[in-house]
Amino acid sequence: MADNPGGPFEDYLDKPLISDFYNNAQPIDQFVFKDVDGTHYFFYGGWSHCNLGKLKDDFTGFIPWEDGNLFKEITPENYVEGPFMFLRKGIYYFMWSEGSWGDGTYKVAYAMADKATGPFERIGTVLESKEGDIANGAGHHSVINVPNTDTWIMVYHRRPIPNEDRDHRVTCLDYMEFNEDGTIKPVKMTFEGVGIIQQ
Repeated sequence: MADNPGGPFEDYLDKPLISDFYNNAQPIDQFVFKDVDGTHYFFYGGWSHCNLGKLKDDFTGFIPWEDGNLFKEITPENYVEGPFMFLRKGIYYFMWSEGSWGDGTYKVAYAMADKATGPFERIGTVLESKEGDIANGAGHHSVINVPNTDTWIMVYHRRPIPNEDRDHRVTCLDYMEFNEDGTIKPVKMTFEGVGIIQQ
């Protein structure tokens, strides 16, 4: 925790919030989503398992689900890691990474639901590298909504071509657009990115 975004930061609990494996989910890649009712949902998990929990108001732990468990598994088809959620026009979009972060199979897929807890059925891929693209291994992303607009930006990492080093990844921003039915159009990787956005 810190008094401002620039830090310095101190460990809030003096211990990991999660250190054990629940439902075989590796305790990595956490993402907190604040729902419209004020509930803070905690998505996380690697090794092809994704868990969902509800954070306590003071963020010191988790509120058990109705069955007494702290986490419930919500793993969609082909999930590997990197969960992310956002809300647009009443639709909850749950996104994740598929493939291997170390090669060109890495990509981003998504599901749509009418509530933050799902269920989440895979709709398709929204970001992936194809032959002839300017980079490969595009994945592990976030999404930004420009305030007071319907402009959406995907922030992600990719591996420049011809560099084949799996650890050489650069962070990029490209626009993310939607179809009339709310589905997401494939994100096109560019060198230009989003540029300066005027408001």
